[in-house]
Amino acid sequence: MGEISKFLETNFKHFNAASLLDAAKAYKSHVDSGKKMMVTLAGAMSTAELGISLAQMIREDKVSIISCTGANLEEDIMNLVAYNSYKRIPHYRDLSPQDEQDLLEKGFNRVTDTCIPEEEAFRKLQRHLYKHWCAVKDAGERLFPHEFMYRMLLSGELEQYYEADPKNSWMLAAAEKNIPIVVPGWEDSTIGNIFASYCYKGDLPTHLMKSGIEYMVWLANWYKENAGTDGVGLFQIGGGIAGDFPICVVPMLSQDLEEGEIPLWSYFCQISDSTTSYGSYSGAVPNEKITWGKLGVETPRFIVESDASIVAPLIFAYILGK
Repeated sequence: MGEISKFLETNFKHFNAASLLDAAKAYKSHVDSGKKMMVTLAGAMSTAELGISLAQMIREDKVSIISCTGANLEEDIMNLVAYNSYKRIPHYRDLSPQDEQDLLEKGFNRVTDTCIPEEEAFRKLQRHLYKHWCAVKDAGERLFPHEFMYRMLLSGELEQYYEADPKNSWMLAAAEKNIPIVVPGWEDSTIGNIFASYCYKGDLPTHLMKSGIEYMVWLANWYKENAGTDGVGLFQIGGGIAGDFPICVVPMLSQDLEEGEIPLWSYFCQISDSTTSYGSYSGAVPNEKITWGKLGVETPRFIVESDASIVAPLIFAYILGK
């Protein structure tokens, strides 16, 4: 046990701190027993550089599959190729509307305290991805969004631009391991918008990109092949579609397809600062998922109500024995 793990064991004994440690111990026990774990990424975790710890988790086989938003899929790579052009604004709470307009005119898109450079990040990827989109169209193929990203990363064509340490890119680690990624609602991302613009102009056909429904069908088969008798774990960072989409595959198989004894998710943890309120799925406590046939009464389940950019690296450090 490393120094971070010892610190957590010594100090994290109550409230959200205790939940964090309990969740980390249960995650470690889950993967150590040979069961699979899905990690879901919502929010701006790639821009928050979660890859520093997540990439190592992937390399050490602590993550079997990822579900993420389109923004997280692209922003990890943007960070990799345009790191030196990012602009951090520690005083972001003090910005006026005019300050925001000034950032826009300088080519920056702000995510809390971090500004992503339009030309160096978005447009750089656009030029390379467009070539891959056209090549797949000419070959008469169709791919999922993450498969295009994998092709681009594994080709080595972006290495000339690397500004961040590639060992801190979770997308590069995932591509090298070829672990599956599910990206529901991919079109709700900058690269998704760019792809749609080419479809609007008639340059690319919409069917070139496989859809969310196809992701769900693929995930159903993956779950059946990998759940065994005990089920797969789900570690959810944030709320929203990245977690809501994949967790539904179990009731779809058991209730809609009536496939019989489909194992429920066998571990569940959500890190969220979403306030529990009427109708807020992101703020729903894990027990609510029992009524939907997603989790069972005996499923180890945790919720850590805190900032995921703080919590997730600590949990990952514990799992990695740091």
